[in-house]
Amino acid sequence: MLIKRTHQHSPRHGSVVESLAGQAGGLDRRSFLRKSGLAGGALAALGSLPVGSVRKADAAMAGPLTAGATIRKNICTHCAVGCTVTAEVLNGVWIGQEPSWDSPINRGSHCAKGASVRELVHSERRLRYPMKLVNGQWTRVSWDTAINEIGDKLQAVREKSGPDSVYWLGSAKMTNEGAYLFRKLGAFWGTNNTDHQARICHSTTVTGVANTWGYGAMTNSYNDIRNAKTQVILGGNPAEAHPVSLQHLLEGKELQKANFIVIDPRLTRTAAHATEYVRMRPGTDIPVLYGMMWHILQNGWEDKEFIRQRVYGFDDIKKEVEKWPPEEVERVTGIPGEQLKRVAKMFATEKPATLIWAMGQTQKTVGTANVRASCIALLMTGNVGKAGAGANIFRGHDNVQGATDVGLDIVTLPFYYGLAEGAWKHWSRVWEVDYDFLKSRFDSKQIMETPGIPLTRWFEAVTLPKDQVAQKDNVKAVFVQGHASNSITRIPESLKGLKALELLVIADPHPTTWASLSVEAGRKDGVYILPVATQFECKGSRVASNRSLQWGEQIVKPIFESKDDLEVIYLMAKKLGFADQMFKKIKVENNLPEAEDVLREMNRGSWSTGYCGQSPERLKAHMKNQAKFDMLSMRAPKDDPEVGGDYYGLPWPCWGSPEVKHPGTPLLYNTNLNVMDGGGTFRPRFGIEREEKLPDGTTRKVSLLADGSYSLGSGIQDGYPEFTLASLKKLGWDTELTEAEMAVINKINPANPDTVSWALDLSGGIQRVALAHGCVPYGNGKARMNAFGLPDPIPVHREPIYTPRVDLVAKYPTLPDAKQFRMPNIGFSVQKAAVEKGIAKQFPLILSSGRLVEYEGGGEETRTNPWLAELQQDMFIEINPADAAERGVKDGGWVWVTGAENNSRAKMKALVTERVGKGVAWMPFHFGGWFAGKDLRGNYPKGTDPIVLGESANTITTYGYDPATGMQEPKVTLCQIAAA
Repeated sequence: MLIKRTHQHSPRHGSVVESLAGQAGGLDRRSFLRKSGLAGGALAALGSLPVGSVRKADAAMAGPLTAGATIRKNICTHCAVGCTVTAEVLNGVWIGQEPSWDSPINRGSHCAKGASVRELVHSERRLRYPMKLVNGQWTRVSWDTAINEIGDKLQAVREKSGPDSVYWLGSAKMTNEGAYLFRKLGAFWGTNNTDHQARICHSTTVTGVANTWGYGAMTNSYNDIRNAKTQVILGGNPAEAHPVSLQHLLEGKELQKANFIVIDPRLTRTAAHATEYVRMRPGTDIPVLYGMMWHILQNGWEDKEFIRQRVYGFDDIKKEVEKWPPEEVERVTGIPGEQLKRVAKMFATEKPATLIWAMGQTQKTVGTANVRASCIALLMTGNVGKAGAGANIFRGHDNVQGATDVGLDIVTLPFYYGLAEGAWKHWSRVWEVDYDFLKSRFDSKQIMETPGIPLTRWFEAVTLPKDQVAQKDNVKAVFVQGHASNSITRIPESLKGLKALELLVIADPHPTTWASLSVEAGRKDGVYILPVATQFECKGSRVASNRSLQWGEQIVKPIFESKDDLEVIYLMAKKLGFADQMFKKIKVENNLPEAEDVLREMNRGSWSTGYCGQSPERLKAHMKNQAKFDMLSMRAPKDDPEVGGDYYGLPWPCWGSPEVKHPGTPLLYNTNLNVMDGGGTFRPRFGIEREEKLPDGTTRKVSLLADGSYSLGSGIQDGYPEFTLASLKKLGWDTELTEAEMAVINKINPANPDTVSWALDLSGGIQRVALAHGCVPYGNGKARMNAFGLPDPIPVHREPIYTPRVDLVAKYPTLPDAKQFRMPNIGFSVQKAAVEKGIAKQFPLILSSGRLVEYEGGGEETRTNPWLAELQQDMFIEINPADAAERGVKDGGWVWVTGAENNSRAKMKALVTERVGKGVAWMPFHFGGWFAGKDLRGNYPKGTDPIVLGESANTITTYGYDPATGMQEPKVTLCQIAAA
């Protein structure tokens, strides 16, 4: 299928690439294509050399290869590994790039995508100027015209239908500063309908992990996986999705003689490296994990002391695990009992062991429960808070963790403060605006404190009857900045939403499938496209999966008429009338907010998460001094004058103000270190005790605080609650607060300053004093196996909405219909109807989806890159040889794939392979630009169409939403395949 293509797309002449011909040194396109087969091998394997053999650049080697050029560093955002890109710039032109040999993360490695990022900036197919749809034709307009018309239309929608009728969809492609300002824009507009890619990739991870032990993030790091004796990958394919990370996994496998176990429905490129490959039925993660736990408990392999000291709810889990003996696990998952016993023994006894996952676990109606079950398996075996252990969660973009942290989300303000009145008052103090002003921007106080609508269901918020959407009116306008539409499930339904909108604004370097599908939906007007700069034309911070922050320099200024994300946000705020309030503490020059000032504002308000210590100056020092950080521990020598003792990127929590010089936290919940050396405890977020009902009807109170476990050097040698002024007084430590700190605390709550906590104290004094006594500011609690408050406090297996195993639905049904996130979730009714209609017989193949190494996300950016487009030119579906033979499907032949809803169908090529088991099919999700067999190339503004187009996997995906997060279910549904 990878046949060189020289047609089907119109060339662009007079392009930037042509105009720069002869200026660029280094790897050319033809050389890249010759070497690209090694992208996941030789190019990435450069970084898999033993640590001692990796070359460290000295001062003499640090300069540019081209005379007169300057070196600038930025971060690849194609996945969340966080690889540093080293750019050579001459006369304002980006002329060459290399991976950073000094970065402790990528260690001189790039994958194919990372090696070609310079093409993103130079792409001749980028959007060059603002455009709008007029009588079905894309027409050029000025920035002033576009902003004025968009602003007027938004105000008109607001007056008629209220602020919630505008949906603000942001991006993980933004810097922290951009994502933070986008969420702030939504707050000042007066809505919580603000979301981004995390909703569709790892919202279930954040919710599941945070509800287990405190914070919603990776506990360890890619580098630390080298310390594991057992690696279990359940729901991930790092060889293709996070290629550079594989160096850390494989070196750990070799150096530690580690078990490398891959549990996956598909024999992936990662599974090819496994010491044990386990094939499972898609959608059965919880039975797999409970099956492992059954063997662990039967054989006494659990870590009893760890559970006693640091875990709540173990007895509740034991009762659920008892329901999953080997026979039932094999009946549901297809995994033989002896194989799972072997895996369980390695995981529990050959420690430290880590569990690694990505979207294979998360993108399901039970995504939150899957994540919770993974956490419980780690807790049961004591594999948390230790080097080589933990939940190593591979996020999808570098900056999806950061965009989540800074609050670009429907359920919280920045840094997980939530939406309650106290959270709004905290941020009104940080922003120095009156709380009543912010409240007046919303339709009501109640809606101000109510989670918004998930992006997975934006189109239903447009098309459902008004009385089914719990806000003043339906969504009437969507402003999307940096998010693909084809990455959202149920495209046939989204077309209806696109047609019904009054206004659609797309801000992106490319028109994206929002533009092509809006034309396909029949729109003639009411659509604007604004050219936004790529990440390499902006500066700011981004967060990798391991919670490290990295500062990216602006490599070149925005080309054509494109603008920095921050400038677009400022122009909208200015037009909408609240820029002066929104940017009160942020320097703005020529309409561009200063990124460093934005980060400083974030530092002032982010005490709850420990984003308070990573000042711009400290982050820039880390990028400048990358060579000083150890490749394994990621720590700099303590005697270094610039970054002494810091962990690379100051992974959060980085406690206290920048002056405190906290080094960052490389491993979450590690009690073997002092808190000022990166140590920590589990966070008691859900109270300090729990009332439980006993069998005889009486009740008892059970402590949720740690029992005899504490971090090294702690002044309190037992469990303890979060710190407040009152708790400092009780301990006699309040006298250590300065007068200035006490003045701030008294101002926060004049009536009762004792209630002011470490998270609300803008002076940082409460944190400072707690740290001085070796205590973690948030307290020392137990992790929760029983996460009371979630729809399923104990994870429960529930069959997918569209399951091939209708015989299991009665025993393992999905949750009842309920109102969630302002709209009804009717998954139970849909599942029931599917069983009654015999959908599984009509559509007998399980359909799943995933990534390719060549492309990223919705693919618009990477499919426009000629270096990558030549590597993977066709959308395809993998089908097992037996299933193909039954259907007369030939390898490389065209097929129609039909879905279980909306009479959906898509045309693509077949890849007949034993990678997938019988009864299972798999598609990549990066394609777009076709719909139901129709090529939509003509729907793009002239010259901006991607080189490679194809059907979107989400044309075929179906109804299904995780009740705790609104996550969609593209990883398991049903389909049929027929030769075209």
